Amino acid sequence: MTALIDDISACRLCATRFAATATGHTPRPVPWFDSRARLLIVGQAPGLRVHETGVPFNDASGERLRSWMGVDRAAFYDRARIAIVPMAFCFPGYNAKGSDLPPPPICAATWRSRVLESLPNVQTTLLIGGYAQKWHLGAGRVTDTVAAWRDHAPARFPLPHPSWRNTGWLKKHPWFAQDLLPALRARIAEVL
Repeated sequence: MTALIDDISACRLCATRFAATATGHTPRPVPWFDSRARLLIVGQAPGLRVHETGVPFNDASGERLRSWMGVDRAAFYDRARIAIVPMAFCFPGYNAKGSDLPPPPICAATWRSRVLESLPNVQTTLLIGGYAQKWHLGAGRVTDTVAAWRDHAPARFPLPHPSWRNTGWLKKHPWFAQDLLPALRARIAEVL
């Protein structure tokens, strides 16, 4: 496990790609997992704040996600309980318009299988956003996939991204808070 985390931390496969982004940054992989974890969180890729701090979901999106899950910061960041393995371990940067770039596919192609094999105790996986849902479920639109959450629970829960950008989506789909979140919290309490 330690060797795998060290290998990911040293990865520079995307150095040239990241240098060419509007942010012009260098890779900083943020591996956050332990073989004892029982819950797996799969997101898109770290954001700029995560790139700067080295702590996943260390922003307002993380606060919202922890609220959805019904866990505090201590439980959320306990690697022996919760693994956070996005589709890419590094912040992919912004384009010229300031929008997030997608996770580079080379990251999942290089690391994903090895990491997932190192997590034998995972009982439930949270799939946050389209990239995670497509890779794990072969899913299409996020709204349709999240609406069909019962088809995947309790082993997997597809979720929208907890970003402030999705506040309108949450208001438009009250069933998410009324139906999905109570089931999610109950499952997480059971698993942890």
